[in-house]
Amino acid sequence: MIEINWFPDVEEHDYPAAESYLTLLYSEERVAEIMASFRCAGIVQFKAKDIFRASQLSLLGVSNSHIEKDCEKIQNEKNLSPLLLLRDQQNGKVIIADGYHRLCAIYQFNEDALIPCKII
Repeated sequence: MIEINWFPDVEEHDYPAAESYLTLLYSEERVAEIMASFRCAGIVQFKAKDIFRASQLSLLGVSNSHIEKDCEKIQNEKNLSPLLLLRDQQNGKVIIADGYHRLCAIYQFNEDALIPCKII
């Protein structure tokens, strides 16, 4: 079993990526609130398979270039950034604001892997 290495906190460049995605779903004011909450949130862990189930998203294939890069990082024992997750209580699911490709890569190695996340 390959060990997956993690940064202790979310990489700074992941916040603008999450913000860009969330702006498609929510107003600018709501996104500003969400981003502020992400920055204050602590790191928790969830199994890869549980995040997939909660997000209701499909697993992307290994031929995706972003997933290939993340798989290489895992194999080369490089650190990955924790995921940013948002509870969408109205629709009963979790939105992966940032880290979907990392999640797909990790799942291919170990669906039971514990993934560090910030969830709000």
